Amino acid sequence: SVAVPISIIGTFGAMYLLGFSIDNLSLMALTIGTGFVVDDAIVVLENIARHIENGTPRLQAAFDGAREVGFTVLSMSISLVAVFLPILLMGGIVGRLFREFALTLSLAIAVSLAVSLTVTPMMCARLLPETHDPRDEGRFARFLERCFTRMQRGYERSLSWALRRPLLILLILFATIGLNVYLYVIVPKGFFPQQDTGLMIGGIRADQATSFQAMKQKFTEMMRIVQSNPNVKSAAGFTGGTQTNSGFMFVTLKDRTERKVSADQVIQQLRGPLSNVAGASTFLQSAQDIRVGGRQSNAQYQFTLLGDSSADLYKWGPLLTEALQKRPELADVNSDQQQGGLEAMVTIDRATAARLGIKPAQIDNTLYDAFGQRQVSTIYNPLNQYHVVMEVAPKYWQSPEMLNQVWISTSGGSANGSQTTNAAAGTYVATSAGTSSAGTAATSAAAIASDSARNQALNSIASSGKSSASSGAAVSTSKSTMIPLSAIATFGPSTTPLSVNHQGLFVATTISFNLPPGVSLSQATQVIYQTMAQIGVPPTIVGSFQGTAQAFQQSLNDQPILIMAALLAVYIVLGILYESYIH
Repeated sequence: SVAVPISIIGTFGAMYLLGFSIDNLSLMALTIGTGFVVDDAIVVLENIARHIENGTPRLQAAFDGAREVGFTVLSMSISLVAVFLPILLMGGIVGRLFREFALTLSLAIAVSLAVSLTVTPMMCARLLPETHDPRDEGRFARFLERCFTRMQRGYERSLSWALRRPLLILLILFATIGLNVYLYVIVPKGFFPQQDTGLMIGGIRADQATSFQAMKQKFTEMMRIVQSNPNVKSAAGFTGGTQTNSGFMFVTLKDRTERKVSADQVIQQLRGPLSNVAGASTFLQSAQDIRVGGRQSNAQYQFTLLGDSSADLYKWGPLLTEALQKRPELADVNSDQQQGGLEAMVTIDRATAARLGIKPAQIDNTLYDAFGQRQVSTIYNPLNQYHVVMEVAPKYWQSPEMLNQVWISTSGGSANGSQTTNAAAGTYVATSAGTSSAGTAATSAAAIASDSARNQALNSIASSGKSSASSGAAVSTSKSTMIPLSAIATFGPSTTPLSVNHQGLFVATTISFNLPPGVSLSQATQVIYQTMAQIGVPPTIVGSFQGTAQAFQQSLNDQPILIMAALLAVYIVLGILYESYIH
């Protein structure tokens, strides 16, 4: 009753000196260490009590008892510490997490050793009674004593039986070791236990040809479905980002006391209604306190394919994704490879364009002005600044047929044009660097002066009540010849990747997946490698896990080494202490 709190308090002091905090891992280490603390004190206490029962004075019994078992208690403690020391060699986030656990437990054992060899003998010399009469014990104590006596006799008989059959016991030992190895291989393994944090994360992916406006409508419908679930407290999200056909949502569940189902069960409830939204898929996962890696994906675990040839990668990536979607050990399998985005291909008739004095750079600039959201100016006021973006009206985004309404100015400036400042007005006018082409009207000095006067007036109105006016370039009002884009180019539909992903110097495709109920991460990793072998993925395509799955793979590869290191450390310590590698 005294050794345990003293040992725990001493461990707290050592934790304070090392800068540790009280968290789940340190509390778990203290809970486990309590058993070791009790064992050390009991061994010393029982041996001292035995001497006192044999008639030895209490003080002498304390000296003799502690001296006899001191070496045994020391060897027990050192061997236990040796078991946990290899944990300090673990790398990655797992090693960082369990470092505090291993050190806290080792400190508890070390403090317990000191307490059992100092405080426990001292208290035994002062507090243990010198005489022991079994009649003074209660009925329950006598019952326990009879049980312990029967247990001791049974142990004596089993030990005698084992000593008479050494070969059989040796075979049982080897069989036990083999069974442990077999169970280690076949038992499902995971990384961290699945948590119910009350927060879910959802990735949304629509068809690759979906526009931002259509994606917004689908996202609104999905949010309505999620919020209609009685276990959901609130939901928020966004669309767009790196791809117009994607979105992301955060779902907050009600408190665990207000709902009867877990977060994983809520996900199962929502999968059916969300799958009814045409042209879009939603991938929900329960948010975890510990998430390894910063790669954004639509599922909790990632598997990345790398290849020297993008053609091979784009061929085998969808094949592997399709094969994995058929496996019941995986859920929400999806890939970030999207090769079917629609685009309008503009093919320039260079001969006709050159005959009309139009260069490809002018066509490129015109299309970028119309559809590229070019920033053309910045408006300043005393409190803020506003970027002015030039683009066509939204109604011209709806169809590629609108390209027939695009016209190219033959005086739009050449690729080697320059910008000169109109000092009087503080604006810029684009002029040609050399002689204008035949189709370009000459700009007279009178026209420039007229434009300058008008720009001054417009800037004066725009800057009224402000510190300065727009910083953009003025629009020329000179007359010029306009050529329809359809006269010098043809249009046609085509497909293009929505994004090209890389990892290192290689083109990459990432396959994300979740785990269905009852399936471990180790089983899922085996299924992925088996599927790659079954469909015949060539050796030029290399796959590796990322994020949480990668950390799990690394820890799984390190576990056999750590187990062997712990066994070897214990064997060496006990061999040194007992001066024998056999006993």
